[in-house]
Parts: sequence; C-alpha cells; structure tokens
Amino acid sequence: MSLRPQVIQLYKNLLYLGREYPMGYEYFREKLKRSFLKNKDATDPEQIKMMIGRGEFVIKEIEALYMLRKYRTLKRRYYDNEYGNRAGKDTQ
Repeated sequence: MSLRPQVIQLYKNLLYLGREYPMGYEYFREKLKRSFLKNKDATDPEQIKMMIGRGEFVIKEIEALYMLRKYRTLKRRYYDNEYGNRAGKDTQ
C-alpha cells in the first residue's frame, strides 16, 4: 500500500489549517513546503509513517491554538476584568 495519498492529504489538511495562522498564511505555506521538500526523498515506510504521525500531531496542536484563540476572544468580549465579572452586570 502506498503512503503517497496519506502524505498528500496531510499536506492539504495542513494548508487548510494554515489559513488562519497567526504569523500569516504565506509564512505558514513556505514553512510547510520546506518541511515537505526536506523529506521528499524518504523511502522507508516506517519513517514515512512516523513523519505522518508527527504531521497529525501538528494538526492537533494548530487546532488547539485556534480553539484557545477563540476562547480568549470570547472571554475578552464577555468578561471585563480579572475577577471574571460579566460585562454589563453590576458587581455588587
């Protein structure tokens, strides 16, 4: 079984997730491209599976980064101080 389709799908998934990367899509895309090109000559299936696993870990980390950013935005929007009081509520 060829691992090529899995590698291509991993690349596509990472490109999709890179759209909202904090340092910009262009930065993310170039870094991703360099990473994949650096390993383009790998032929050992076990090594390729290990790299795919690392890529899937990176996907989970990026998703966690986005969820944290979303959480912080919502918290900032609805809670106005360090005590966690809701914005617009009296603090009696």
